[in-house]
Amino acid sequence: QVQLVESGGGLVQAGGSLRLSCAASGLTFNNYAMGWFRQAPGKEREIVAAINWHNSAYYTNPARGRFAISRDDRKNTITLQMNSLKPEDTAVYFCAAKLERGGAYIAYDYDYWGQGTQVTVSS
Repeated sequence: QVQLVESGGGLVQAGGSLRLSCAASGLTFNNYAMGWFRQAPGKEREIVAAINWHNSAYYTNPARGRFAISRDDRKNTITLQMNSLKPEDTAVYFCAAKLERGGAYIAYDYDYWGQGTQVTVSS
């Protein structure tokens, strides 16, 4: 079955950096767009970045200019490099996979989800 496993979360001070990774298995990875989402306590899940099978990256406003998404189709992994972290970036971060079928990548109709990794940014 499809598995997405996130790693790399942790506690960091404001202004610091973290690099999240997501390892995918059980799917033909290069047929999927991949996304990073986050959910803070008491808030809705929001997408922060996505990358399609042509390696084009998309960002939402909270991530633009500070985060960078990348993929390695040889290793079936994606990463999210997060710089200049702020306390408001504190959340559980999830990776997700969406079978390429056209349509938007900054979206919520992803097919598979990981369990998430906690990111905490202290002030």
